[in-house]
Amino acid sequence: MAFKKGETPKGAKPFKKGQSGNLNGRPPKLPEIDKLLADILGEDKDGISAAKAILMALRAKAAKGDIRAAELLLDRAYGKAKQHIQQETNLTGGLNISVMNPNDIEGINRLEDNAGI
Repeated sequence: MAFKKGETPKGAKPFKKGQSGNLNGRPPKLPEIDKLLADILGEDKDGISAAKAILMALRAKAAKGDIRAAELLLDRAYGKAKQHIQQETNLTGGLNISVMNPNDIEGINRLEDNAGI
């Protein structure tokens, strides 16, 4: 259902002009959370920082086959893998979304352009 510009739909409760929907704004961040985290992760126990101990524990889990631990480590170290997602429309008008490489995508786009889709 489309609405006409300047008209208020029945049952809508628009804000008054100049009034925000969030009067209190975003809640304040804990005052020193960054400093607290840095202190906690930098603490040494037996000559090893907390951050290093966490990474070593994740590495041990990943080595034992914990996929989630391996994924977390690899994503943090190398970034998340890119996925190519292609949206194509077939001649019947249905939608087919699949993972494809860029060469396949270019070929399909050329075919669609030639077919006038």
